Amino acid sequence: MFKKILVANRGEIACRVFSTAKKMGIKTVAIYSDADAQALHTRTADEAVCIGGLTAAESYLQIDKVIDACRKSGADAVHPGYGFLSEQAAFAERLAAEGIAFIGPSPSAMLSMGDKITSKKLSSEAGVNTVPGFMGIIDDAQHCVKIASEIGYPVMIKASAGGGGKGMRIAWNDAEALEGFERSKSEAKSSFGDDRIFVEKFITSPRHIEIQVLADSHGNCLYLGERECSIQRRNQKVVEEAPSPFLDEATRRAMGEQAVALSRAVDYVSAGTVEFIVDSEKQFYFLEMNTRLQVEHPVTELITGIDLVEQMIRVAAGEKLGLTQDEVKLNGWAIESRLYAEDPKRGFLPSIGRLSRYRPPVSGASDELVVRNDTGVDEGGEISMYYDPMIAKLCTWSPTREAAIDAMSRALDQFELEGVGNNLQFLSAIMNHPRFKSGNISTAFIEEEYPDGFNDVEPPADIKKLFAMAAAVIARKSIRSNPQGRQSNVMSGARANGRHVSKVLIAGEQVPVTLIDQQDHYQLEVEGQQLRVSTDWVAGNTILSLLVDDKAYDFKLSRRVAAIGLEHGGYLVKAQVLSERKAELALLMPVKQAADMSRYLLCPMPGLVTTLLVKEGDKIEPGQPLAIVEAMKMENVLQSEVSGVVSSVPVAAGDSLQVDDIIMEFET
Repeated sequence: MFKKILVANRGEIACRVFSTAKKMGIKTVAIYSDADAQALHTRTADEAVCIGGLTAAESYLQIDKVIDACRKSGADAVHPGYGFLSEQAAFAERLAAEGIAFIGPSPSAMLSMGDKITSKKLSSEAGVNTVPGFMGIIDDAQHCVKIASEIGYPVMIKASAGGGGKGMRIAWNDAEALEGFERSKSEAKSSFGDDRIFVEKFITSPRHIEIQVLADSHGNCLYLGERECSIQRRNQKVVEEAPSPFLDEATRRAMGEQAVALSRAVDYVSAGTVEFIVDSEKQFYFLEMNTRLQVEHPVTELITGIDLVEQMIRVAAGEKLGLTQDEVKLNGWAIESRLYAEDPKRGFLPSIGRLSRYRPPVSGASDELVVRNDTGVDEGGEISMYYDPMIAKLCTWSPTREAAIDAMSRALDQFELEGVGNNLQFLSAIMNHPRFKSGNISTAFIEEEYPDGFNDVEPPADIKKLFAMAAAVIARKSIRSNPQGRQSNVMSGARANGRHVSKVLIAGEQVPVTLIDQQDHYQLEVEGQQLRVSTDWVAGNTILSLLVDDKAYDFKLSRRVAAIGLEHGGYLVKAQVLSERKAELALLMPVKQAADMSRYLLCPMPGLVTTLLVKEGDKIEPGQPLAIVEAMKMENVLQSEVSGVVSSVPVAAGDSLQVDDIIMEFET
């Protein structure tokens, strides 16, 4: 067994590998860029080596620097994590030349499967179902349009060396194919150093389902069930689960056997994932094979009980797999939510900054529930513009899908995060969405259910009652904790004969609440409904847990000048607990109108201006691309929302901008 493992990666996945290595009694080494000098992974490993630079291209993608770190630390094996050098055959070859083990597949398998064009051809030869498409190299944008027209729209334009949603675009017509080719090619070059592009048919209403495989160097190869990864945005996964709510046992077996056949065809060794597109008739088509550990591997670990990182390490050390296909059992249901530093209410644009508050729900395991949070940050840590915006992977397991979703919903409600824009509320909304709960999903779920983006909406009546109860309890508990203090206008109400009568103002609607103190609970009457409510909340805490008729609910709260901010189940409201007269007056308060910003193109996130597509004096129309801003390895095309003339362009290509910096001004 290896004595010391270096992880050629950063953040969450580096911490994940360190955890298993330490469990196995193996010393660990971290590498870090200048931007990551204070990152959690550098403090988690037994030792850390600085490789300099700020961007990935200057640091984590530099093979020579990683090899040098191995020499300095004396590491006898390297785990690449995912992304960066994880699927670079040249990296594995260099390690072999240095006598250092690579914890992953062989260079030949990576070359075969890492290149999507080659992998399509090999999968077809191995008897694996494949998506129709053009398997050659696309020369230029016009060639892309020609091929796309021949295949028939819609098509998927993809980077041959791509992954993680980078270098991928869907095109529904010639114009989108032209732009999609340019953006995919540019992103592929910056993310992978390889700008080769290919085109294939886009299957409408598809589900993205992948098979986890595990193989050793002794001829053993297994599949460990499937993961459903259909909740995606811009081809990047957001929520994953295992198993899939769509597959039956026969389809699962057929997909697993094809995944194993493909793995055997390239003499695959280590953990890997074969991804499929599955249509509504359960016809499945090979998409790609990822020759590395997947971001979403924890859900497979939770339903199989198999530590995939440990198996990768043991296989790389020459050991045999300790189980057979018949011994692989799927137990219960697991959900993973990817927590990103991005603002759903600003078009999911990346956010950077310092985590002023980072309090995940308590992790733990029992026979009925597992909560697991894989992360690479801690409170006070910084989310940098140089790397992927993923903060953490929150996972829950329960015996059934319904219970796993409920557990995830509660865990998200308990997750406290401040300092950067994040998608916690959006993830919570997905968990509580009727269509997601039904399992009737596809890769178009987010696009179809949130066509205008994600914004705050008024909660339905039953949820509004929960918010009213929470606000009333907060008001009463706050007064109890400071009985001599003066009541604020946020939490005032009439009291008579031990009954606390209030009206809770939520989204412009008054919800009458009567609260009666009992010895160990409250008796609440909300719109005529009698409820027993208890809590151990203490004034000042930011999480309120209520037990309403023996069912638990969690709320995140923030004190505001004239209201209590409450978040639960994907809804965010401002609540005021008022007397009847104050409630009447509150409804008369004027609403501040937002400033008219239609004359400006503002930078929606911190990033680098790579291209300006118009100049001063140019006429513009709605939907016209105006500029391209790169942030967190993704290129974002900013489009005009108005008709007019460009009157000013105060920035230039190459400028670094902050949120809401002016890029252009218009005469409309």
